[in-house]
Amino acid sequence: MNQSSSLSPFLAARLTRRMLVAAAIVLFAMPVLAADGSATAFVSGIYDTYMGSGAKGLALDTERTVRHYFEPSLAALIIKDRKNAARHGEVGQLDGDPFVDAQDWNIDKFDIEVTDTGPGKAKATVKFINLDQPATIVLDLVKIKNEWHISDITSLRDGKPESLRALFTH
Repeated sequence: MNQSSSLSPFLAARLTRRMLVAAAIVLFAMPVLAADGSATAFVSGIYDTYMGSGAKGLALDTERTVRHYFEPSLAALIIKDRKNAARHGEVGQLDGDPFVDAQDWNIDKFDIEVTDTGPGKAKATVKFINLDQPATIVLDLVKIKNEWHISDITSLRDGKPESLRALFTH
């Protein structure tokens, strides 16, 4: 038996222990990384639809789409408002796109910062320039059944914060 073959079991055991330690570190870190990553991916997926000239944005034109992006109580408020407005031949409380706080947009890039605010909760601050005007939108996020949903959207109007949820509850 040569020296290299006698070291193989020792090295193999040592590498296996290192791999187990590395795997344990990754597994313990994953919930933190996954929570931030999936919240960031969720918000990025929304805002990617607003990028560039001619971007269509996110159409909230069906109840299913509204329920997909918003948590149940906010989705119910949006849907109820639309149904009530439609009965009266009106548009409803929401007169622009809540993700960009405007009716029109031409946006080249977004800066998205997601912070953890508690178990299953996060806040996404989205900054961008729309039609030469700086804008900041804050999305309060909640995780329901391993999927992120929006529990509120806040934007600044005339220097004052305006909440999407408050729009429908006043």
